[in-house]
Amino acid sequence: MRPFLIIASSFAIASLRSPLRGSTRFAVLAVSLCSALVSSFAAEDSFTSLFNGKDLTGWDGDPKLWKVENGIVIGTNPTPEAMANNSFLIWRGGTVKDFELRATVRVIGDNNSGIQYRSRELKDVAPWVITGYQCDIHPAIEHTGMTYEERGRGIFGLNGKNVLLDPDGALWQLSEHAPVKVDVSQWNDYVIIAQGNHLQHFINGQPTSELIDHHADKRMLEGLLAIQLHKGNPNRVEIKELKLKALPEASLVPFEAGKLPATAKKIEKPRTSRPQGTGPVVPVKK
Repeated sequence: MRPFLIIASSFAIASLRSPLRGSTRFAVLAVSLCSALVSSFAAEDSFTSLFNGKDLTGWDGDPKLWKVENGIVIGTNPTPEAMANNSFLIWRGGTVKDFELRATVRVIGDNNSGIQYRSRELKDVAPWVITGYQCDIHPAIEHTGMTYEERGRGIFGLNGKNVLLDPDGALWQLSEHAPVKVDVSQWNDYVIIAQGNHLQHFINGQPTSELIDHHADKRMLEGLLAIQLHKGNPNRVEIKELKLKALPEASLVPFEAGKLPATAKKIEKPRTSRPQGTGPVVPVKK
């Protein structure tokens, strides 16, 4: 048992025994505190770390691009000429379906990264190339934490937008909020929760975007997990922590056109003028 959990337990027991407390309310509060701590630690322990802190066991990526150093996973794109495609470090421990993922990540350099999930490989394009859902990690605020599909349907919901894809693939904005502002060159905590066709992204505990995908012909309900290293502008992606918890299989959210919220409006799929970072794309040397 962890030391501060022992202290909390002892505190609760002492509260029940001590006649000096003079109040059952205090004892109940102490027991409730202890129970909450136990529940919190039980929930935390249900997560599995996907990195062993020493090497890339269980992962598959271009060995010229990925390494582990001082307990941190590092992917490096040294020059615009180094990579013909975005390259991915792929988890080979299985596939993900309904889950919660927690990751601590930063990106150094004017470029972006992302966490792929429910994805699949495109071996006919090149090794370690992926298509599928992505939680973007991008220095442009509108893009970081957005819902996106790499080599697929493109951007769904920018940072601050909650959206829905209808059965025909048309995009609807359901609601919006202030975008979450972060510096991706610093360590930030990213959370992805995928349950059925409902996908949610968070940064540092704040919701960034949400997607309900009714586009049955194109959506994925299970697939690979991977980390993106972006081609082009030199950059380095670093992952300090990556933890996964499988969730019970959720029912799909049904599409009911007549029950969309009053705020819902059909929109064009967003496009970007900043495909890599916030500045110009560094040209490839010939």
